[in-house]
Amino acid sequence: MMAEGGQLIDHRDGRDLVLKLRGVRTQFGDNVIHDNLDFDMFRGEVVGLVGGSGTGKSVLLRTIIGLNHARRGQIDILGINTRGLHGRPEYELQARTGVQFQDGALFSSLTVAENIIVPIREHAHLDEPTMRDIAALKIALVGLPPDTGAKKPSELSGGMRKRASLARALALDPELLFLDEPTAGLDPIGAAHYDELIKDLRQSLGLSVLMVTHDLDSLYAICDRIAVLLDKRVVAGTMKEMLAYDHPWVREYFHGPRGRAAAPVGLEAAAHGK
Repeated sequence: MMAEGGQLIDHRDGRDLVLKLRGVRTQFGDNVIHDNLDFDMFRGEVVGLVGGSGTGKSVLLRTIIGLNHARRGQIDILGINTRGLHGRPEYELQARTGVQFQDGALFSSLTVAENIIVPIREHAHLDEPTMRDIAALKIALVGLPPDTGAKKPSELSGGMRKRASLARALALDPELLFLDEPTAGLDPIGAAHYDELIKDLRQSLGLSVLMVTHDLDSLYAICDRIAVLLDKRVVAGTMKEMLAYDHPWVREYFHGPRGRAAAPVGLEAAAHGK
């Protein structure tokens, strides 16, 4: 059922909102990327954010985390209105979220352990041995061998760098995790293992995850709902709902050759009541 703001969402389960966007507008010069955009995300779910080229997936993510500023609208993260948020309240909210950028954004001059310690030192003010112990725990948590901590990012494979950057995003035990194209550049086996890692972390840590992706396999494997950027707004729903959604881009994306190849047997037919 369509809800206000063009969303396919069900509010009946009583879950908390961890992310709430209302009337958001992003704009660069005269170029309006998003306009009057509404979106809700619930605690404990994994949501995949998709859209065609130029729809502003990464722009929206960067706006949510505060690297871009919305021209209009309201963005609430973990129940806190972020407009005009400064000082200690902003600092405390940042500690409750984690971000993994597409390229990893690791400091090349630091070891993996030192990269993980950066946010811990900034927010937690612990002694050095404790911070190093936490870094070692995060390295193990993302499935990297113990000796990874002493290595520089340049010494790691692409898949290992992604896991290292995820370890840094998890350094402060965030409630809400933002991922930008986490499986981009990985081979199918590596991408599948990464999906399993995110699924396991969500289960064990109680994470809520918003993931910008174009990977159809990831959408089917780990996402509870799909948020699609269409016509400068968001339409969100379960995979079954999106498979039945009548829009040219949605049909081409989910029902094209790649979409059909990624779909579990019977799901596409079930979405159409066949």
